[in-house]
Amino acid sequence: MNGSMALRARGLSRFYGWDSALVRAVDDVDLDVPTGQAVAIMGPSGCGKSTLLHLLGGLQRPTDGEVWLGDRRIDTMSERALARLRRDTIGLVFQSFHLMDELTAVENVEVAALLAGRSPGQARRRALHLLDQVGLADRASHLPSALSGGQRQRVAIARALSNEPQIVLADEPTGNLDSAATLEVLRLFEDLRGAGQTVVVVTHDARIAAVADRVISMRDGAFADDSMLAGAIGHDGTH
Repeated sequence: MNGSMALRARGLSRFYGWDSALVRAVDDVDLDVPTGQAVAIMGPSGCGKSTLLHLLGGLQRPTDGEVWLGDRRIDTMSERALARLRRDTIGLVFQSFHLMDELTAVENVEVAALLAGRSPGQARRRALHLLDQVGLADRASHLPSALSGGQRQRVAIARALSNEPQIVLADEPTGNLDSAATLEVLRLFEDLRGAGQTVVVVTHDARIAAVADRVISMRDGAFADDSMLAGAIGHDGTH
């Protein structure tokens, strides 16, 4: 970790409804994520985990508070600027994969690099390299329908990395996977952490959380507990 801050939130809130029907999905949250840190956010369904992740990624607007990606405040950006920011500097991974059914695995991965301005040759080389990294080099020409759930999620993670993002945000990446497929994705998140990629993952899965540097528990829209894992080792070998 180089000491810089990849992501910051101050007084972050997202409310729905009015008066007695008011729902405080995220309620006055402060968060600092240093560059290179892997953070897991856990908690019961409906506690605000996914809403928080969407706020951090600029997919939803906060009711109140600030979100900073590096030195850029993103909650005040225009929709066009936000879309450009996500395209260029954020990798998003969803529970339901969001792959394009008519595109092969390599085409699904390279599309993000193409949108970020890479040449077709650069995008294809990057996509093939990433598919090799996630153990799917031999599935590059397969459509999503020919892939298992774990393979599709690994394609989705490769796609999230294709624009060389500053930060990866993952929302329940193993939520739809069986045990074997979950282990495939778990190994990939271990690799991301080991490579120093900044990651924030919302998960119910204690196995995913166990490979993070830090685990935050949410309850009723707020942080209930925030702890460095006892066994977490920094990338320079220090605790």
